[in-house]
Amino acid sequence: MLIKKILIGVDNSKFADNAAQYGFDIAHKFKARVGLVHIVEPVVMPYNNATTDPMLGTADLGMADVEIMNIQNNASKTMVDDFVKKYGGDLEVTHFNEFGDTAEGIINCGNEFGADLIVIGTHSRSGLDRLLMGSVAEHVVRHATVPVLVVPFNEESPL
Repeated sequence: MLIKKILIGVDNSKFADNAAQYGFDIAHKFKARVGLVHIVEPVVMPYNNATTDPMLGTADLGMADVEIMNIQNNASKTMVDDFVKKYGGDLEVTHFNEFGDTAEGIINCGNEFGADLIVIGTHSRSGLDRLLMGSVAEHVVRHATVPVLVVPFNEESPL
């Protein structure tokens, strides 16, 4: 097995930090390139009918929408940069900051990057929470075309 490219899905959680640590450790051992992906799911904004045309629908995004997207994008870039500083060392790292569905975004970025392995953490949701929220990890495992390493988080383990 030759691993040349590893895509690591990250967010601003201890679960993602744990997975990033595993992913970067593997990358260092294989001297692999790393792709770090953070997907920002769009914020649902209240409907504003003042900016709509009955024939065309919404004319454009309001200023508040654009500002929120810019804030989210900047926070995403900062977070990804922090992961690179913390774990990257001398590895070549590609950044992916995308908007949309998290699971599909990870799969799409994995394909675009040409990943040989995808590494993601799990929030360990169960029961009703999992039914309502779905499982990003499960969706990625079921639909990715490359192996997926799902890294569980143990509360007793120090990072």
